Parts: sequence; structure tokens; C-alpha cells
Amino acid sequence: MTDRLETLVASCVSDLGLDVEAVELREGGRRKVLRIALDADGGIGIDQIAAATRALNEVLDTSDVMGSEPYTLEVTSRGVERPLTLPRHWRRNAGRLVRVTLEDTTLDGRIGDSDETGVDLTTKKDTTRIAYDQIVKALVQTELNRKDA
Repeated sequence: MTDRLETLVASCVSDLGLDVEAVELREGGRRKVLRIALDADGGIGIDQIAAATRALNEVLDTSDVMGSEPYTLEVTSRGVERPLTLPRHWRRNAGRLVRVTLEDTTLDGRIGDSDETGVDLTTKKDTTRIAYDQIVKALVQTELNRKDA
């Protein structure tokens, strides 16, 4: 069911210019909870979330992919708590502060230029090119008072 569900969701939101970041189906008491995280170049706003929710409701209601049991649909943005795992994540977060865990060290720095193979990370000391295959984990850091903004 998950593959069919992910394919249906991706097809629906791609028509809106959105990317699927996660599809999670969990037990939530009497109802299942279907949580879909979306993203887009330039970020995603409440109007895009609302449009995606309407489109997904319609597609899911006319499909048998969710079966006959009741469920709750939650559509959300990608959020900063999700790790950066794809080249588009790095591109979309250019200029943001990130904590990158490599096999033997952890670096904090600003995301610079990125492409399909790696990213330039500017730390307090210098700018370093890091290949994605060297990265164990990378999370955007929340900044409340960015000094250079």
C-alpha cells in the first residue's frame, strides 16, 4: 500500500509544483494518521499547503489506496527538523546555518554553493567543499538573531 500511496501523492502534488519529502502512515487511535510533508523551491506557504490539502483530499477520496478505514490527513511543510539528504535540500537552504556530521567530526557553518555532488560549507575558519557521500547527518540550525541578515 505504501508504494501506491507515495506514487499517488507525488503525482498529485507535482501538478502543483511541489515535492514530496515524506509520507508517513501511522496508527492514531481509532483513525490512521496520514502525514505528508511537502517542499518547493523558494519554500512553501500556507496557501500552497491549503491547495495541496484540497487536491490530496480529492485524489485520496476517489482512490481505494487508503482502504475503507477512517484516517486523518495532515499536510505540512518539510520543516527544519528533517535532515538534509538530497541536493535540492542543500540548494533550497543556501545561506542557512547547518550542523554537518561527518564520520570523524562535526562542523557548523553556512551553506554556500551546492550541486549534485556536494556543497561548499563556510565555517568560522574557511570554506570547505564536502561531498554528500561524506555526510553522515546534516540539520539546519534555528537562528533567532542572525547577525549578518
